[in-house]
Amino acid sequence: MYSFMGGGLFCAGVGNILLIISTATDYWMQYRQSNNYMHQGLWRYCVPGKCMTHTDSIAYWDATRAFMILSLLACFIGIVIGVMAFIRSSSFSGFDKTFAAGILFFISCFFVLLAMAVYTGVTVNYYGKRYGNWRFSWSYIMGWVAVVLTFFSGIFYMCAYRMHECPRNSNSR
Repeated sequence: MYSFMGGGLFCAGVGNILLIISTATDYWMQYRQSNNYMHQGLWRYCVPGKCMTHTDSIAYWDATRAFMILSLLACFIGIVIGVMAFIRSSSFSGFDKTFAAGILFFISCFFVLLAMAVYTGVTVNYYGKRYGNWRFSWSYIMGWVAVVLTFFSGIFYMCAYRMHECPRNSNSR
């Protein structure tokens, strides 16, 4: 049980770091315009020599930002509850912390999956039709890696919960 929880905490910790980096950095997409390479993130876009904040309130950016922030919060709270379950903290004894952490990691995975799907769908439909020389960049890729890590965090914690709830009977042979 503790090995599953340890694996879940490791995946969640790395996933949360990737979520923070992905959300905060400006390399979700790179494109070339007028022989200059430019890049943009959820908060700013950069042209050679300077970066500027997005001043337009475009719905898909707002939705992607909101889902990424919700994912970060769910993952962080899941980590806190997961650590409490790992050290067997006696506070909040009314619910199973292992199960709660697993559910929060799945919720985090769902939110980041929504964020990535919204951004991917709109970006491909808009930029794919208008510009030929663009690509997704490393911040975007970190977001997809965070999807996988938060999903496996949830799997690990659910396996730990099942092992705790249904221990093997050592006398049955």
